[in-house]
Amino acid sequence: MTTKVKKRLPQIEALGPTEVYDAYWHFAAERQAIFERRRKRLAPPWTDDPVLLTNKFTNVYRASDRISQYLIRNVIYTSTRFDADDIVFRILLFKIFNKIETWELLEREFEVISISNFSPENFGAVLENVMARGETIYSGAYIMPTGLRSLRLARKHQTHLAILQMMIDTELPTKVADSKSLGDLYGLLRSYPLLGDFLAYQYAIDINYSDVTGFSESEFVMPGPGARSGIRKCFSTLGHYSESDIIRIVTERQEVEFHSRGLDFSYIGGRPLQQIDIQNIFCEIDKYARVRFPDISGKHNRTRIKHRFHANPIPIDFLYPPKWNLSQVAR
Repeated sequence: MTTKVKKRLPQIEALGPTEVYDAYWHFAAERQAIFERRRKRLAPPWTDDPVLLTNKFTNVYRASDRISQYLIRNVIYTSTRFDADDIVFRILLFKIFNKIETWELLEREFEVISISNFSPENFGAVLENVMARGETIYSGAYIMPTGLRSLRLARKHQTHLAILQMMIDTELPTKVADSKSLGDLYGLLRSYPLLGDFLAYQYAIDINYSDVTGFSESEFVMPGPGARSGIRKCFSTLGHYSESDIIRIVTERQEVEFHSRGLDFSYIGGRPLQQIDIQNIFCEIDKYARVRFPDISGKHNRTRIKHRFHANPIPIDFLYPPKWNLSQVAR
């Protein structure tokens, strides 16, 4: 970790931090330690925390998750050079379905995926054939809502591909390159149908992995429902702060919070956790607390963790955006 601790950090005691807030930092350190143990191909079990051992949680760094890694290496930074418009288009197409198998199916069918060979009708027909075989084309995360009456399309994927065509027709890729900040990029994406607050933010982060934009991941954040619930479990009151303010404050305090608990957090390449990562951890601690702290309620009444952990045997050759200039890259 190469950044310096700020002399005057925002105070957090007035917010009434709960035992879940303390667990937040232990969770972050242990989840990152699990990532390192698996990356080094150590034998399981990778933790003695029974909740982490048996339930599925995303990585502490969003960019370390399998889908993000595939996006970075196979969609953005490929051996084939694409211009900025095509890179934005490829990212959006991938994220609409957010499923590796769907992307690879389209690559086999159309070879090079670019704006020049995109057709909602042709791409939709290929996906229709897949669904006719009983296969799914969407992942379970970050799914765009299903309907838009103005398009009058019968199938969800047809609507989503039509929105992608709308983005091309209104020159969204060019506008992305001209955006001035991460918040500006978010607002641009948010202006399109079916892209709500959280989804537009996630897409903005994905686009910002590329060289089309070069914004800090800690200049803007839009907390999702899970993060909002996790924040409520971590603090008794938010005072005059918004959830976005809380994420910013916690991001700025990360070094002192780890240090004060004697936790040795394994920063990747010296890169501090960004607001997107802190946001994600709030979402994950919301799930974790359902089991560890069942009496502490958030914004929802969920009492169990939906997905159990099953190790994926396929190794990942980790690649992070080169523009981050990490001092070391996990492999």
